[in-house]
Order: sequence, then structure tokens, then C-alpha cells
Amino acid sequence: MTRASDFVSLNGPDDVGKTTHLVRLADRWNAFQPLGAVHEHDPEPWARVATGDYARWWFETSTTVELTEMLLAGHAKRAAARKTGRTGLLDRGLPMLLAVAAATCVVKDRLTVGEAFRTVTGIAGSRAATPETSILLLPSSDAERSYAITSAREGRPWTGIYPEYQKTLHAVLLHQVDHGAFTAVVDCEDRSLDVVHSDVLDRLGLSRLTDGSPR
Repeated sequence: MTRASDFVSLNGPDDVGKTTHLVRLADRWNAFQPLGAVHEHDPEPWARVATGDYARWWFETSTTVELTEMLLAGHAKRAAARKTGRTGLLDRGLPMLLAVAAATCVVKDRLTVGEAFRTVTGIAGSRAATPETSILLLPSSDAERSYAITSAREGRPWTGIYPEYQKTLHAVLLHQVDHGAFTAVVDCEDRSLDVVHSDVLDRLGLSRLTDGSPR
């Protein structure tokens, strides 16, 4: 694998297959170091806010600054956990964390997608330039269709503000695609898991790697 950075992230909305593909990547190349999600590396603040009504904190009482800073702090600690010479595998990289914060800002503060994204990137500042090879797994290029696909996979209906948040998140991701936020975008609509994974491997230059050794 020819690395453009020390990290590879898989990004996308809920139920698009990020975890499945990350497990497959880790099994394919022994130089990958799975680093998981941000809350695993900075558990204390997330555990604290989750002790009450987590959804109310996320969508009502937290500020955009507070949420964005928590996501960025966890991201920094996760990056610091990467061992020298390894490529860190990230479950939701920096572009996705900014998308999550921006989508939350839209539904909470009633800003436009563009306004919310400018707010969040302003909070992140230079931290938004952290280099990583970021791949977006996109259920569909249409936000409504994308939401319909992933919500059906959930197995139970999303309730409360969450449907609006998920629809907004899809719109934010498409906004990022238009602005070149991701290294590569993989179209998942009407494609099998194996076909999508083959596409991910191609984007990472790993399609010819079969023995678990770096090339």
C-alpha cells in the first residue's frame, strides 16, 4: 500500500457498513492498526454526558462549541494512539466528525448547511487540516434516498429528532463531497458488500494484496 498519510478513515451515515469494512481491512494488511471511534479514546466526558438524557444533551443542551471540541479532543487522543510505522484505521475520520457536528448544529440552531459547516470549521481551525486518507461510503447520491436505505437497515424506526438529524447528515455529507472534503467517494447503492469492499481496496491501492504483507 502506498500511504498518503498515517491514517485511513471510513466515513458515512449510520448503517452504511463502516465497521464491516474496517474489520476486513484490518484482516487484510498487518500494518493496519484499528483505532476505532473517538469516544473509545476519551471516554470520561462521553460517559458523563450519557448518564442522563443523552439525546437531549446532544440535540438541545450542548452547545456547538462543546460538542465540536469533544469530538476533536477524542480525535486527537485517538491519533496519538497510533504506533510508529502503523497506519491507523479510523471509524469516522475528521471530515465525518465535522459533518456530525455540522448536522447537529443545523437541527439544533436552525442554520443552513453552509452556515453550520462554516461555524464548525471555524471552531476546528487548523485542526481541520489533519491529513488522512478519507473514504466516504455513500448509500446514494440523493439525500432522501440515502436516508431511506440506511434507516431501513436499522431494523427499528428512528424516533424523535433523529430522523431529521440523519436526513440533515446526508445533506451535509453531499455538501462536503461537492467541496472535495474526502479523498475518495464510494457509491454503495445497489452494490453488494463484496463489490463495495473491492472498490475500497482499489481506492487504497490494496486490491492486489492477498497475503497480509505490505507491498
